[in-house]
Amino acid sequence: MKMSAEEISQILKEGELEKRSDNLLQFWKRKTCVLTTDSLNIYADTQKRSRSKEMKLESIKKVDCVERTGKFVYFTIVTMDNKEIDFRCSAEDNCWNAVITMALIDFQNKKAIQDFKTRQDNESASPGQQERRQARAP
Repeated sequence: MKMSAEEISQILKEGELEKRSDNLLQFWKRKTCVLTTDSLNIYADTQKRSRSKEMKLESIKKVDCVERTGKFVYFTIVTMDNKEIDFRCSAEDNCWNAVITMALIDFQNKKAIQDFKTRQDNESASPGQQERRQARAP
């Protein structure tokens, strides 16, 4: 999918999320996150922003399991390979799950439109396809 440089660099939301660790004790670790139109960047160091994990929106299947408690909003990001990553944010800053979901929907819609246009261009490039399709019509 082709996007302009300004679309790729557009920041939709920036702030802190807590990510549940993968180890046995599953501690919540505070991370600085930056959501752009094509990825969610998770920084381990909130001051330096040096090391980051980039989660491309094309690798995310869905945002799932949204639960609100008094203090936190919990949600899970499910990747295309069915890996589940748990997050939580404070109840005052509770729209992270919604913003990620909307960014994912927007990304998937743009990709579907691009795929449709590519398919249309490929079909119009081969005129034999058009003739075969008309021959099958009743």
